[in-house]
Amino acid sequence: MSPPPLSPLAAETLAVPGAEPSADRAALGTEDQGLRGSNQSGMRAHNEKLVLTLVRQQGALAKSDIARMTGLSAQTVSVIMRGLEQDGLLLRGEPVRGRIGQPSVPMSLNAEGAFFAGLKVGRRSADLVLVDFLGRIRAAERQVYRYPTPDAVTRFVAEAWPRLAAGLAPKLRDRVMGMGVAMPFQLWNWVAILGAPQAEMDAWRSRDLGADLAALTGLPVYVQNDATSACGAELVFGTGDRPRDFLYFYFGTFIGGGLVMNGQLFLGRSGNAAGVGPMQVPGPDGRPQRLLELASMSVLAEAMDRAGEPSEHLWEQNAVWQVSDRVLSPWLDQAARGLAHAALNACALIELEAVVIDGWMPPEIRADLVRRTESALLGLDLAGIDPPMIRAGSVGADARALGAAAIPLSQRYLIDQNAPTREG
Repeated sequence: MSPPPLSPLAAETLAVPGAEPSADRAALGTEDQGLRGSNQSGMRAHNEKLVLTLVRQQGALAKSDIARMTGLSAQTVSVIMRGLEQDGLLLRGEPVRGRIGQPSVPMSLNAEGAFFAGLKVGRRSADLVLVDFLGRIRAAERQVYRYPTPDAVTRFVAEAWPRLAAGLAPKLRDRVMGMGVAMPFQLWNWVAILGAPQAEMDAWRSRDLGADLAALTGLPVYVQNDATSACGAELVFGTGDRPRDFLYFYFGTFIGGGLVMNGQLFLGRSGNAAGVGPMQVPGPDGRPQRLLELASMSVLAEAMDRAGEPSEHLWEQNAVWQVSDRVLSPWLDQAARGLAHAALNACALIELEAVVIDGWMPPEIRADLVRRTESALLGLDLAGIDPPMIRAGSVGADARALGAAAIPLSQRYLIDQNAPTREG
């Protein structure tokens, strides 16, 4: 049986541009952070999402744990968890004995409880993934292009999606609950840097990609800024201790970012908050430059081309970069200094616990960038500033595509942790 919707996907409840946040937006994490339920029958949908959010964050939990964390009655929790188990969203674990009374039975997320599609539309490539309820990529397809057009992206999905869906067992195919799209906003403004024809890029002004893909796939489709989606993936699928307040940087063709405050993805009025690329930071000559002109992969690619080193492989795969140290090291230093200044400016405005760095790059290069950024930040004048931790993201290169898949997951099954900007 397909899992029923746990809450209406009405547009007025979403964080659409210019709209107020959803009324059920609650702090996530532990019981002292306001994560509470209601014993009123009309709040069952909210409470179901609350239980699923806790189990996703905390791991397997028994009914008594849920009741203690949420303030719900034992009877209410029992009814909710039994329903979620029947719907295939939770799995029953082995009873834990040794305590007074009945043994506790931990319940965990069922990987096959629901599936989601995630589409990343980049400036040089597109990725389509099929993700299970645990955030694991079950299947993926990729297309590299010189520049993106609406027709090219739609054709890619039309060809790739049936193959991805066919990989699911027939009984699981009706458990695909939606598609998220992570893409840069206002692609027509990047013509000069991409070297793309203005007429072809202007097609993005009038095309509603979300509506096109919804008609093509029959799924609800949500569209969000690509770097914001990557940040959302760190929230929903990230591992380890997740800070409550952090600034997120993602390295793609251009650098982008996201902002998390009080455990919530902050979207801003237009859904483009923390678009860090235009931030003004000192360039190599001390003059202000945009961060994207210093700390983007396109800048590295241009340096490689000037040095006679092929750069096309940067867009084709992320596991190994074939670049000499004489080109890579100066770019890493330049990017690290830019990130350090951007982080300092952000901390002067908002108290940040951490700065998280991720991107389409090998893990060892990302680790080197984290070390250089931390060193550069500590070398700045930090008077009056409590410097944040500088840490690597835990999701990795696929953060944008995974973040896209996290949008419908979050809307349907989590307390409004990562609301999309609009529905197609």
